[in-house]
Amino acid sequence: MAIRSVKTPIGVYDISYLLEGDAPSPKIAILHGWGANKELMKNAFSRYMGGFRTLYIDLPGFGASKNDKALTTGDYAQITAAALAALDFSPSAIVGHSFGGKIAALLDPPLLILLGSAGIVEPKPVLVRMKIALAKRFKRVLGGGALRNMLRTKDARGMSENMYETLKLVVDEDFSNEFAKREKPTLIFWGKDDRAASFKSGETIAALIKRSVFAPLEGDHFFFIANAETIVKSIAAALSENR
Repeated sequence: MAIRSVKTPIGVYDISYLLEGDAPSPKIAILHGWGANKELMKNAFSRYMGGFRTLYIDLPGFGASKNDKALTTGDYAQITAAALAALDFSPSAIVGHSFGGKIAALLDPPLLILLGSAGIVEPKPVLVRMKIALAKRFKRVLGGGALRNMLRTKDARGMSENMYETLKLVVDEDFSNEFAKREKPTLIFWGKDDRAASFKSGETIAALIKRSVFAPLEGDHFFFIANAETIVKSIAAALSENR
């Protein structure tokens, strides 16, 4: 593990990263989802990436990369782009899981790989809507106490206030227009039993991105862990076709 300090218009960020592989190219950057880290992605993909130079990074506020302010997905993309430039790492492909998929889409790489990507706004379950309404109503009374924490979504419990504010900024972003603007090759992999990002969302993204291939795979939101070898083979084939 290493740390690289990167300067951006919105501040200086110390980004934790791992670089693997001796091959000079193709280069692949892999971005984790909300609440995860680079180790999760490395553990899933590393054994199959021997033919690539692979970069795993911790997004600010996750893993060993710190963050002290509320950020939008656009901010994350700006920080990630700065990190890639600082590391002199120009990826032929970027893999993004869940929240990382939105960041990867904004970076617009030659080959985009989306794994159960966020970005399509879905109706919230009734219980979630009730918790949000209660949290808003009693915000002044609850402050930062245990009851307010209980009313937060599972993804938000126990996190710092700035990351909670970040979650509120990014969770309901509609990326339909961003996906529709994508004109380069895109591979979209999705867990058939995904409950965090519905299968319908995957089909919607595939319909929006003209040059895309949609590949359903067995599993839930973390389907890629059991299907990493299949995903890497598809990436290698796509990169070979687009040389």
